[in-house]
Amino acid sequence: MKHTYHINGMSCKGCKNHVEGILSKIDGVSKVTVDLEKEEAIIETEEHFHIEKYQEALKKDGDTYTIHNIDDLPKKDKDATSVEVKKVNGNGKYYCPMHCEGEKVYDKAGDCPVCGMDLIQQPVLHQSHQYTCPMHPEIIRDEPGSCPICGMDLVPMEPTESEEDKNYQKLWHKMKVALLFSIPVFIITMSDMIPNNPLYKIMDLEKWNWVQFVLTIPIVFYACWMFFERAWKSIINWNLNMFTLIGIGTGVAFIFSIVGLLFPEIFPAQFKTSSGTVHLYFEATAVVLTLVLLGQLLEAKAHSRTSGAIKELLKLAPTQATVIIDGEEKVISIHDIKKGDSIRVKPGEKIPVDGIITEGNSTIDESMITGEPIPVDKRIDDKVSSGTINGTKSFLMVAEKVGSETLLSQIVQMVSDASRSRAPIQNLVDKISKYFVPIVVLISVITFFVWWLFGPDPKLVYGFINAIAVLIIACPCALGLATPMSVMVGVGKGAKSGVLIKNAEAIEKMDKIDVLITDKTGTITEGKPSVEKIVVKEGNENEVLGKIASLNKNSEHPLATAVVNFAKSKNAPFFNVADFDSVTGKGVIGFIDKVKISLGNKKLLEQEGIQDFSTIEQEVIAEQKLGKTVSYIAFDQKAVGYITITDAIKKSSLEAINELKRQGVEVVMLTGDNENTARAVASELNLTDFKASCLPQDKLEYIKNLQAQGKIVAMAGDGINDAPALAQADIGIAMGTGTDVAIESAKITLVKGDLKGIVKAKNLSHAVMKNIKQNLFFAFIYNVLGIPIAAGILFPFFGILLSPMIAALAMSFSSVSVIANALRLRNVKI
Repeated sequence: MKHTYHINGMSCKGCKNHVEGILSKIDGVSKVTVDLEKEEAIIETEEHFHIEKYQEALKKDGDTYTIHNIDDLPKKDKDATSVEVKKVNGNGKYYCPMHCEGEKVYDKAGDCPVCGMDLIQQPVLHQSHQYTCPMHPEIIRDEPGSCPICGMDLVPMEPTESEEDKNYQKLWHKMKVALLFSIPVFIITMSDMIPNNPLYKIMDLEKWNWVQFVLTIPIVFYACWMFFERAWKSIINWNLNMFTLIGIGTGVAFIFSIVGLLFPEIFPAQFKTSSGTVHLYFEATAVVLTLVLLGQLLEAKAHSRTSGAIKELLKLAPTQATVIIDGEEKVISIHDIKKGDSIRVKPGEKIPVDGIITEGNSTIDESMITGEPIPVDKRIDDKVSSGTINGTKSFLMVAEKVGSETLLSQIVQMVSDASRSRAPIQNLVDKISKYFVPIVVLISVITFFVWWLFGPDPKLVYGFINAIAVLIIACPCALGLATPMSVMVGVGKGAKSGVLIKNAEAIEKMDKIDVLITDKTGTITEGKPSVEKIVVKEGNENEVLGKIASLNKNSEHPLATAVVNFAKSKNAPFFNVADFDSVTGKGVIGFIDKVKISLGNKKLLEQEGIQDFSTIEQEVIAEQKLGKTVSYIAFDQKAVGYITITDAIKKSSLEAINELKRQGVEVVMLTGDNENTARAVASELNLTDFKASCLPQDKLEYIKNLQAQGKIVAMAGDGINDAPALAQADIGIAMGTGTDVAIESAKITLVKGDLKGIVKAKNLSHAVMKNIKQNLFFAFIYNVLGIPIAAGILFPFFGILLSPMIAALAMSFSSVSVIANALRLRNVKI
């Protein structure tokens, strides 16, 4: 019986093989074929099975799936699916550095089931360790120090060594064992090159062959056995990779040597020495495996450096804080801080959580999250972020965001997620890698037969050695690491410079943008508007100010906050507001003592049918031409005045816009402000293109029109009304000083909220993409040149052959060279 099922949730070839393998092992299932692109599985069975049998098999594997039988679905859905399988990643801590299964993570350390590489541990920001005294275990503290009883240094109750360090130490131990046994094997083999070999005076060649065999055993079955395990796993799962080639090459050499040692009589004369013993390759097995292990050791060391930026961010998190409890200062663990707690921050201390200063002032070094070296002055009501460093003064703050909600935690999480994301260019590598290993194996087989048929004597020996060299020199690992290593280092570099990148796709697209759309308020301008003046034609000025301020207390807009603060400074009276309404892109409306109050732009007045404002319109236009934002004030159907608000243009805006234009990026300002104000700002910034009085849908349509023309569009904004445009743009860029909605909609966040950050993001993306292309070039050229040389293409012309040992050395360093090139991004200037 044959049944076709729909399978949802497979993200890669590894998932396909995984599901296929599980279902194939069910008794009574004769054949399973899974199509990744169509998301279909064809299952052939001897008899009909209930869905529970598949469900049980999948759950036993340890992953979580949801499965529905077609008969259990509503009738209208029966044609849509038969079985739906959704894979849930869970809260794992480990991931593959080559991202073979996308962003999948694992709960335990080990090898990637697809490529066989060691899984890497994700960074954890809030990881608490407790310390105890080795002599007095009843003493337990949340931080290191001395024992209050005996004075000895407290030690961690749990190991603090990172998984990367553990893996490196494990590999280093195995490396020492491999060296201990492979060096004697190498010396025994190389002694043949010495005239009147002195070793043969001690024992004959046959006995030395037995010594080599014994010395090779610990290397194969202990130090490097993991390579054979990975090779076997790759073959049975048909996820062919570097370890497939290493396992086949060294395995064949080792087995050949054992057979030649035990049964020399079965081999033809071409394989034998003048003394009648068979040419053995224990030294090739031992040295090749040791060199591959050396490559793994160097990779493990290099991996820890690629995530260096995340580790530096982790170090910013303090371990404790001084909290005011019942009027007294008490030092507690950072994990015990709650929202609303009052915290004392002393000179030189790291700020423990995000919050607002309630008493005192200081200068804060925010360079670790903004990339700007100049300390920032902070006063009462100013926000401060966790991980930043206080200056020379003490102040009180109230905790607003704690734990994973803090800016530092979000930065670490975003950098971690982005480091594990896949760039579109990786798809090309995946397609090539899919056919790479089978092609190399085919080339190896062809190499053997070509040497056997056309090579000089001993033909079989030449063919065997060169076939093994082909298998060993090929390195699909270098191809696989080319993209993710550059992405990981680039994302970390961006985080240290105040540029937070959500995923690798954003890096690739940012390098290609043609047009930058930018909002005005909070993006080009400071986003800290202040009221310059209020003009009232009818009524008491202070009372009118109080009424519009009362209205604005219900609004989240920065302009509203400016009006409220201005009213408070003038001691204006506040009133109760009824039926408040915020009209997006126009203004606010509400009732005070049954009088309808309208505050906003000309479009709002027209919407409300207010036409008699000609007496103040010319004054308003004059203010707007100076680059100021002006809101009309109307009571019922009559305009009674206006209020002028200024928002200074950031000093860096002009410099950033000029640099973007120099790089060929067209800069367009879309603002909800009026034509006169927008024109004044555009003129000051040398912008040739702008559009005023834009509602959120206008910005959205403008971006869609550009994209329809084939443009790659980036959008920079900071407000709720920018969120749709940020989501529509190819690259949404949120100002870190803006709203959470804007940041959530964007693919790049600028912590400082400065247009210069866009220049940094553009330069960084260009550097990362250039680095990726360099890595891919090195990996491709290495394999394109290395494989033919290993096959012996230079032998007819120059008499040059590549021994398997040299091939192994070259292969081991190919991956390391890719990682080393990626590490150069840490020093690039953006």
